[in-house]
Amino acid sequence: MAGSSLFALIDDIATLLDDVSVMTKVAAKKTAGVLGDDLALNAQQVTGVKADRELPVVWAVAKGSMVNKAILVPAALGIAALEAWLHGRGYNVPLITPLLMIGGAFLCYEGVEKLAHKFLHKGHDAERRVELAEAVADESVDMLAFEQDKIKGAIRTDFILSAEIIVISLGTVATQSFVKQLGVLVAIALIMTVGVYGLVGGIVKLDDLGLRLAREGAGKASAAIGRGILAFAPRLMKFLSVAGTAAMFLVGGGILVHGVPALHHLAEAAHAIPPGWLWQNLFNALAGVLAGAVLVAATMLLRRLRGKPATPVH
Repeated sequence: MAGSSLFALIDDIATLLDDVSVMTKVAAKKTAGVLGDDLALNAQQVTGVKADRELPVVWAVAKGSMVNKAILVPAALGIAALEAWLHGRGYNVPLITPLLMIGGAFLCYEGVEKLAHKFLHKGHDAERRVELAEAVADESVDMLAFEQDKIKGAIRTDFILSAEIIVISLGTVATQSFVKQLGVLVAIALIMTVGVYGLVGGIVKLDDLGLRLAREGAGKASAAIGRGILAFAPRLMKFLSVAGTAAMFLVGGGILVHGVPALHHLAEAAHAIPPGWLWQNLFNALAGVLAGAVLVAATMLLRRLRGKPATPVH
């Protein structure tokens, strides 16, 4: 009897873990837009830090990211539990869907804002890189304070992106049991943190690896590989930024379309035209761009009415 109970428990745990694994994969796909932007933003955050301090800075931000998620996961589970409790008492008050819509709208806003910043402040990024290089070279600059500012800024950015990831993930398991919700959110939090900051650590050290091979490589082949890595590293950063922005519109637009019945019906109509996946994704992306443009325009107008520059310089 005890043996059969044990096997039944093991079978239940295995089934639960399998369900969590499947739902985690679905949640990870839905958060791809945030992940791409998270990679690019965090890799850019350590730009200007001295080479021997890059990995310690990444590690410090990764620890801050875990603290962020330790706050966000219980908060998300609390919201889901409150919604279920209200529903059980006959109050159909949606809490998760509005959060998803806000997260989707923010993704679209952030995507358009990035594009607006790129075209309206073309020379700012070059000026910023020069200022960073001068700060690193200037012995009078307090590099500890400079580094701490970098870390705090990166952790603040991570909190926003982590909130989006957790909310979107919660939306995929909103109807599941508390244990499955907990398993998926914890898995996503760990996977995203380890994955993002592991990759960021690798990306920021790519140029060091390329420089070492180019200078100290044994033979022409090693030197050629080093030069290739040096040429590839900035292109990788640019690709991550572009891919992250595109994914913002796809994911954010998809969330908004799914939450608005009229748009959802149009998306289904687009999906009926072969190849359905292409037209549906294009529709989602277009909806994301338009929603983001409206939000950015509204923000610019509000800033102008308050007597501030229409587009803040980052």
